[in-house]
Amino acid sequence: MAPKKVLVTGATGQTGSIVVHKLRDLKDEFDIVSFVRSEAKAKEKLGSIDGTVVGDITDRNSVDQAIAGCQALVILSSSAPVVKGTPQPGRRPELEFLPGAFPKDIDYNGQKNLIDAAAAAGVEHIVQVGSMGGTDENHYLNSLGNGNILIWKRKAEQYLINSGITYTIIRAGGLMDEPGGRREIIVGKDDAFFIPDSNMPHKLPRADVAAVVVHALREPLARNKAFDVVTREEGEAAPTTDFAALFAQTKSGL
Repeated sequence: MAPKKVLVTGATGQTGSIVVHKLRDLKDEFDIVSFVRSEAKAKEKLGSIDGTVVGDITDRNSVDQAIAGCQALVILSSSAPVVKGTPQPGRRPELEFLPGAFPKDIDYNGQKNLIDAAAAAGVEHIVQVGSMGGTDENHYLNSLGNGNILIWKRKAEQYLINSGITYTIIRAGGLMDEPGGRREIIVGKDDAFFIPDSNMPHKLPRADVAAVVVHALREPLARNKAFDVVTREEGEAAPTTDFAALFAQTKSGL
């Protein structure tokens, strides 16, 4: 059987680059197309520009070219605020989004663009990676740069579900730059890990998010599911190895 051709957007991001490297290690299973905005950054983060396509998720033509012939799509694109003006010593920096790079542009309209292109290209499965916190419109992340980032991400998730394409929506907790494979991964729904004073875990290593993405492409039980994901503290429980059992705990719908 020929490898499954997968387009990965946000491929040079901190989590996206880990996903690409993990999928490249499974070359008998996956043929990876990395969608990037900068060839130079692709060389830096991915080590090779083989299989990369330079474009922008807000440009439908470049998306159509990148997604042609793909059976699956992994969406790791996300808007990111930048520091406004010159930071002042002792003061919290003010953040803003650059023109054309607001959450509405990237996290909603850009992702809609990807989903529409995927539908037109006959893509069979979309794995969309977002963030926990979307059930709370007053979440502090929505205040950054007045961007309402989680609100727009949530709208894009609903758009994916409504598209009729098989989906897996992974809402990650707080991301840490630590090794993966050392913790128990746990899944939930509706931001239950944010219950005040519950001492519930709410973080996880980026590498564990990447592992969930890779296994979501493989496991039938991950299909048409949307869930929050975090990890327990290292050493608190055995590391997760049975991803089919993990996905069996997840549910469909937003």
